[in-house]
Amino acid sequence: MSCMNTFAEAVRAEMDAALPLLKEETFLPAAQIIWDAQANGNRIHITGIGKPAHIAGYMASLMSSTGTPTYFLHGTEAVHGSCGQLDAGDVVICISNSGETAELKATALAVRNNGYKVIAVTGNPESWMAKFADAHICAHIDNEGGPLNRAPRTSILVETLMLQALSVVLQERRAITPQEYVMRHPGGSLGQLRDHEK
Repeated sequence: MSCMNTFAEAVRAEMDAALPLLKEETFLPAAQIIWDAQANGNRIHITGIGKPAHIAGYMASLMSSTGTPTYFLHGTEAVHGSCGQLDAGDVVICISNSGETAELKATALAVRNNGYKVIAVTGNPESWMAKFADAHICAHIDNEGGPLNRAPRTSILVETLMLQALSVVLQERRAITPQEYVMRHPGGSLGQLRDHEK
């Protein structure tokens, strides 16, 4: 079997395993923490190390455009002063497939020690990060789909999928209107109201 076929099968298997988790109750503990923080005037931040840091940047943008203002927090700079962008009561979403990444553990500890809430997105519900967090979203995978089964591939897809689902739950509660969305996203074709929305 070719590497591409192996990858395709891995993606299919991991997506099939993740789809049953796309139920509102999967995300409610994390969503409630975010809603409570927003009700108190606090903010949401998202962080990761390596490839998950790129997801964090994307998710900060997606969540912000759909009614949940979210800020990217650099995973290592946080312990070198960037925790200063947080206020007590803020929420930090930490993305780590293993849930054991040393740099992100240091960031999570700094976050908690300064009075902030932690939401973990990991592939291992028994990991340090999952148990340390105030809420955990499981993004477990069995196979990355590459020749060495190491480089983050399917784990990135599933982490993204789970965070996108969280953003749907948050957006539904926020009940953002097309007009509000366009105000946040005025550029491109998405920034135009459709005929039935005017």
